[in-house]
Amino acid sequence: MPFHPFAVEQFLSEMEHGVRFNFSESGVHPMSYAALFAMAQIDTEALFDTLVDYPQVNGFQTLRERIAALYDGAGAENVLVTVGATEANTLIANTLLEPGDNMVVFRPTYEQMAGNARNLGIELRLVNLIEDEGWAVDRDALAASVDDRTKIIHVVNPNNPTGGVLSIADRAAILASAERVGAWIVADEVYAGTERATDIPTASFWGQEARVIAINSMSKAYGLPGLRLGWLVAPQDMIPALWRRHEYASISASMMSMKLAEHALAPATRAKLTERARGLIRRGFETLTEALQEHPGVFSVVPPQASAMSFVKFDLPLGAEAFALRLLREQDVLVIPGNKFGLEGHFRFSSALPEPHLREGLARLNALTSEILANAG
Repeated sequence: MPFHPFAVEQFLSEMEHGVRFNFSESGVHPMSYAALFAMAQIDTEALFDTLVDYPQVNGFQTLRERIAALYDGAGAENVLVTVGATEANTLIANTLLEPGDNMVVFRPTYEQMAGNARNLGIELRLVNLIEDEGWAVDRDALAASVDDRTKIIHVVNPNNPTGGVLSIADRAAILASAERVGAWIVADEVYAGTERATDIPTASFWGQEARVIAINSMSKAYGLPGLRLGWLVAPQDMIPALWRRHEYASISASMMSMKLAEHALAPATRAKLTERARGLIRRGFETLTEALQEHPGVFSVVPPQASAMSFVKFDLPLGAEAFALRLLREQDVLVIPGNKFGLEGHFRFSSALPEPHLREGLARLNALTSEILANAG
């Protein structure tokens, strides 16, 4: 089977290390271990007394209970702890998808699940999100794309790269389409809890329909990407098949990652992490929109409802990748060009960062924009 590289992650792997102003990431600014230990009031002596050993393969009982508590009607038996959300996606693709299946994917979106399916030889059916309607689902296209060979409808909600949250009507259309053909809904919900204009978290697809698998991680909303700790929540009878593939893929997440995630997901600490994330997201987006107004008519953005990032549309005489590469070479600023998500004329920009760093990087983006406009004239 021909192998298709993961465009977004290949771009990041090749470009991000050593860059001074990295606005390409999709989570809130990472915490230090010291800050996490202080916030969670972790007993470091007890923590450091832990053996550097294999942990429980499917995840510590207490950790799975804390994860399950985030999903109505779920128990620890519905949870499998994975090495990030990326492993969860891979396990699901390898468990559910078979030759002859198709998978419905919305675009633009983070295409790790789609890439797994494509590399398995699965037909992808792309349904566009409509920018002029606030990145709403094209419901007619969704209805036309789903048939009796559709095994999975994959959603990222809140969305990466747009930060959009599915409306009640769009959620209902997805649920109805899945129910009509008996498809699974695989819902990547790693940005739940990063809402910009409300303190009400984005509702999970879990519990809305029998054939749902929900995915999340410690990386995006919690600012702890280095733990490489994720999970999936699935019907109990699906867990063994996923677990068996987990044993092939990674055996388990690390002992220390599980222990720190367990501390981070204690209710009091989780509330503090959420408050921190929303503060960075809300201040950062205000700073970004202020900076983009320096060149009227050049930049526009549908305000993200959640997440640490914005999918910025631009009107300049060069393509998305050329603009991103000039930013990197000339200004030491990294953004992800929209063509890596299948959409030209855009770039993904993460603004949930410390304010002085964010402002200096945006000044550099505007300096290059001024130069491009001057030369175009």
